[in-house]
Amino acid sequence: MNPLRQLAEFGQAVWVDNLQRSYITQGTLKKLIDEDGLKGLTSNPTIFQKAVSGSEDYADLFVAARAKGLSANDVYEQLAVRDVQGAADILRPVYDALKGKDGFASLEVSPRLANQTQATLEEARRLWKTLARPNVMIKVPGTEAGVPAFQQLITEGLNINVTLLFSQQRYRQIAEAYLSGLEKFAKAGGDLSTVASVASFFVSRIDVAADKEIEQRLKSGASAEQRKTLEALSGKVAIANARLAYRIYQELFSSARWKALAAKGARAQRVLWASTSTKNPKLRDVLYVEELIGPDTVNTMPPATIDAFRDHGKVRTSLVEDVAGARETMRQLEASGVSMKSITERLSVDGVRLFEESFDALLGAVGEQLKKQ
Repeated sequence: MNPLRQLAEFGQAVWVDNLQRSYITQGTLKKLIDEDGLKGLTSNPTIFQKAVSGSEDYADLFVAARAKGLSANDVYEQLAVRDVQGAADILRPVYDALKGKDGFASLEVSPRLANQTQATLEEARRLWKTLARPNVMIKVPGTEAGVPAFQQLITEGLNINVTLLFSQQRYRQIAEAYLSGLEKFAKAGGDLSTVASVASFFVSRIDVAADKEIEQRLKSGASAEQRKTLEALSGKVAIANARLAYRIYQELFSSARWKALAAKGARAQRVLWASTSTKNPKLRDVLYVEELIGPDTVNTMPPATIDAFRDHGKVRTSLVEDVAGARETMRQLEASGVSMKSITERLSVDGVRLFEESFDALLGAVGEQLKKQ
């Protein structure tokens, strides 16, 4: 059996972390749904920047935009909205068959607003209204400013994908904000069964950052015993961090507080594993899929990881394995002088910066296309 399809038997949904016009016009997305059991899709500024720079998919839109004298920002939004609406329409049968549990396409608010609560709220509401599909999610960054914005948007009944989560502490904040938002929505008479959310917890970037710190300590005169401990931690931190975040999910979504909401029709906020392509060539190319399989989760994979897992992925309930070992990994990391807090804080800041840079590059690419005659 196709390993991608097997994941559903273990409670995990496969989403694709990619979107371009050809996915819609050439049947790529439909094929992934039909053959691999794909249930959703994520997009971000980096993905759109690659799509615009690397294809002729948007030529029609640029021709029309030149005639109207539209700005690069206006054109970007038009193409992003058109693509996400198109993806949502193709995913709609999945959404309907699963009665709203899955079948979502995500569009991100501008990364320039990541540290502005009110501006994030306004843009999320506007994009939600513009997309006008029940099976879309608006992506809101899990920054300090993003947490209250997310809670308010849930209070208003929007579907939200909270992105750029790296730390267990921030994940707990987001999950608790979801519960608070649902409670307020219910109090206002809202139908809880119409609200869906995922918490996008980033994986591979953790190992890249942690392994860099480990490498620095190995070069700074560590003792033989310290070297042995540090070397054993390489490539292990991201999975340990993710498994412990999932323990928080299990705790909060089995509580009396959650059960009261579930009785009113609320859906659990699934944990979504993001950044799941392996960056270190020494590690197995499907590591961040194979080691994070469990109920009520999503893994959003870039196309190359989807292809690799289809070819040679091994499926087991791995996410709940060796939680004690995960705790020991994190303990040893801190004892070795590597601060997880500083790693995750830096990654959060860098994540916003990288998306801002991609957004600027995207607008630049759109602007270049608009100049062409």
